[in-house]
Amino acid sequence: MTRYEEVAAVLRERIEHGIYRPGDRLPSIRAVCQEMAVSISTAQEAYRQLMDAALIESRPKSGYFVLAGRAPMVLPSVSRPAQRPLDVSQWDQVLELLATQRDDARLLLGRGVPNVDYATLKPLAKMLGGLHRDTELSFNYDTLIGSPELRQQVARLAVGSNCLLHPDDILITTGCQEALAIALRTLTQPGDVVAVDSPSFYGTMQILKANGLKALEIPTDPQTGISLEALELALEQWPIRAIQITPTFNNPLGYTMPAERKRALFQLAQRFDVAIVEDDIYGDLSFSQPRPPTIKSFDDDGRVLLASGFSKTLVPGLRIGWLAPGRYRDQALHMKYVSTGASATLPQQAVAQFIAKGHFDRHLRHATRQYQRQRDVMIGWVQRYFPKGTGISYPQGGFILWVELPAAVDCVRLNERLAEHQLHVAPGSLFSASGKFRQCLRLNFAFTLTPEIEAAVRTVGELAKVMVDEMRAPLG
Repeated sequence: MTRYEEVAAVLRERIEHGIYRPGDRLPSIRAVCQEMAVSISTAQEAYRQLMDAALIESRPKSGYFVLAGRAPMVLPSVSRPAQRPLDVSQWDQVLELLATQRDDARLLLGRGVPNVDYATLKPLAKMLGGLHRDTELSFNYDTLIGSPELRQQVARLAVGSNCLLHPDDILITTGCQEALAIALRTLTQPGDVVAVDSPSFYGTMQILKANGLKALEIPTDPQTGISLEALELALEQWPIRAIQITPTFNNPLGYTMPAERKRALFQLAQRFDVAIVEDDIYGDLSFSQPRPPTIKSFDDDGRVLLASGFSKTLVPGLRIGWLAPGRYRDQALHMKYVSTGASATLPQQAVAQFIAKGHFDRHLRHATRQYQRQRDVMIGWVQRYFPKGTGISYPQGGFILWVELPAAVDCVRLNERLAEHQLHVAPGSLFSASGKFRQCLRLNFAFTLTPEIEAAVRTVGELAKVMVDEMRAPLG
């Protein structure tokens, strides 16, 4: 048992024995450090583990509190993927999901987009409008590596994840999707094997498919992330060229790897001389501060390619991402040139100004407060309306919820029934190379949770219960 697990166990025991009761404020990080002779990072990881277990919550500027009135939750089960590299499929389902993003009458409950209606985004719109009048700026190519102003701001933001980057270490891309594609094309050739967590973001899986790569899915825990033991066995058995992972507020499973496990993952990659492609697109949407560190923050030899962007923290339409490719910078820059060339100039300048003037930090504070509240509301609805035994993730950041229904529910078929009600969810089979997780679905809690949304969630749950009852009904 690690030191942070020991601290978490002590605090858990006190909660279970009523020393800290529902609604009570827990000792501060500093107080835990003094009492148990541990570092600040160890105390923070212990509290994060208790939050992952839905025992406590973090309240901005107030501290940590024992959750009051929350029914015990069933977490999704640890994944058990195929133990061999697979060709990626599911493109037809991905295309269907992407095709429903605009001009669709259905209520899309599973889309991966942030709330773009917050007033804290209004300065960004004004900046875009003002810069648009500067034709010399907006009508010309930017540099291939990207705006120096934006790269400087990205480097500043990276400090929050314990990551020290120079602006020249950063390559601006057309969204995080391009950053991931560049990273994987830089590292691999057709036929190579890439280890991924399971379930895994379908966008990355389709990059593997497009480049003729095979996915080796690794068992993944809904609280602590990818199994390092299973990954080590896979590295011994298969010629893995890269590890692709979203270790912080994972999409779709919601987990955040503890800092010590992130360090251990990096050390494992070092031992087997394998590169890591780290997707940190949700990393800044943390419900508590400081936000978790990246794997890149432990990188002392340049083998981690860190990809992120502003599609989840600001607005997706700007298509601004970035990549810190480490020792692979020259190859990544060439891949950027042959794919899209320079990224759009105007959005880069607007985002750089938005960050520099302090608007980004204010927007994050507002958005994460809302998302944390909405997470709890959405979880409450799922517990109320979905079949008994449904597993629910408990993310500590971002806006994605992973729901595991009883085995009788096929969410691809559930979507067919939901179409009659003008509803749509993201079925779990999208997030696997082989189409596993058919009993799972992804929900978004970023949009304002209105009575209409609650009615939609209730409909999803009721139809799922019907499918369970149909399976149990005697034949004939």
